[in-house]
Amino acid sequence: MTIHIEKLDILAIIGILDFERKRPQRVVVDVLIDYSYRDKQFINYVEIISIIETMIIDKKYLLLEDALLDIRDMLLDKYPQIINLNLKISKPDIIDNAIVALSLYYSSLEH
Repeated sequence: MTIHIEKLDILAIIGILDFERKRPQRVVVDVLIDYSYRDKQFINYVEIISIIETMIIDKKYLLLEDALLDIRDMLLDKYPQIINLNLKISKPDIIDNAIVALSLYYSSLEH
């Protein structure tokens, strides 16, 4: 099975620039989760959204890299049936003529 969470819009303090530490900015998160569905053990996408929102808002990350790694670790710990995980965090308003994003891919087949 694959869960798709697209364009999760969050207002948060995130980034290293002075103005990013003073006022929340919009970040957009996209998630793809491939998982093994057996014995009715599903992954609750509402819970995934809540975990991501809470972590990004509460931790006020300086770096997107740290946010991606923390979210990955939390999801893999909570849902061991995850086979592949693709996370992307975008900052659509930070630069006038571009959307800046970082992404992380995890595969249990590589570990």
